[in-house]
Amino acid sequence: MSASGGTKAIVAALLANLGIAVTKFIAWLLTQSSSMLAESIHSVADSGNQALLLLGGRRAQRKATPQHPFGYGRERYIYAFIVSIVLFSVGGLFALYEAYHKLSHPEPITRWHWVPVVVLVVAIVLESFSFRTAIVESNHVRGNATWVQFVRRARAPELPVVLLEDLGALVGLIFALFGVVLTLITGDGVWDGIGTAAIGLLLVAIAVILAIETKSLLLGEGATPEDVGKIEQAILAGPEVDRIIHMKTLHLGPDELLVAAKIAVRGSETADEIADHINAAEGRIRAAVPIARAIYLEPDIYRLPASPEAEPAPAAS
Repeated sequence: MSASGGTKAIVAALLANLGIAVTKFIAWLLTQSSSMLAESIHSVADSGNQALLLLGGRRAQRKATPQHPFGYGRERYIYAFIVSIVLFSVGGLFALYEAYHKLSHPEPITRWHWVPVVVLVVAIVLESFSFRTAIVESNHVRGNATWVQFVRRARAPELPVVLLEDLGALVGLIFALFGVVLTLITGDGVWDGIGTAAIGLLLVAIAVILAIETKSLLLGEGATPEDVGKIEQAILAGPEVDRIIHMKTLHLGPDELLVAAKIAVRGSETADEIADHINAAEGRIRAAVPIARAIYLEPDIYRLPASPEAEPAPAAS
């Protein structure tokens, strides 16, 4: 993912959510609708989440230190995980609490009836523009992957987070509009509580998905199958490497990849020749996969594994 593309999507979502949050709070103050309160808190949580993503991206750009020799690229994963916690607690659990309160003591909307409907419709339009920006930026890097595959396989967390947040915001606005409209039509505040509960369940589900995906990134994920194939081809492209004995990769951050491999060389080569071959292989890897920043190639002599027939027979008991 390009950093500029991710930042553009985050900023678009942040500006939309700040404006939406203000109008929702005004609507809640005028109507006391629990759906409007839940959506207001949801927009505040989303705004804070986007600010966290921007902060994580900025802190990840710090240079490596002796204490952190591989840099701070994983800070983007940490802040994305914090986003899932904020969305779960501030957004989802608060909405469920507010729904419980509203369902226990349902109250109709008795004043400023048109305000929440207008606010929600305007919010849906604004959120749609933010969601469209996230989709356009994601399409630049998604390739042929489905949206589910993109969310699950993306090594950069920002676009999947913004996509899911914007999707949740749009669906949540529809739930809120459903609850408010039915409350106005029937005069029964239970519908407002039902809409709020639906928003809470939606946010909790999205938060759980984000937590699972970012936890996997925090634990450490290897290169994508496409990048692994490119790295293997780059190593074997020169005549100096007979084969790859084994190889491991690890994302140090979304845009930083560690490659460690044991490669088979000829036993007749001198140390100088082996060093030149390793340097040439490293150059091909960086050309094929530019995010491969840390590369460690260990030369070795490949030996065929012993065949089962060559193993000694077990001693007679």
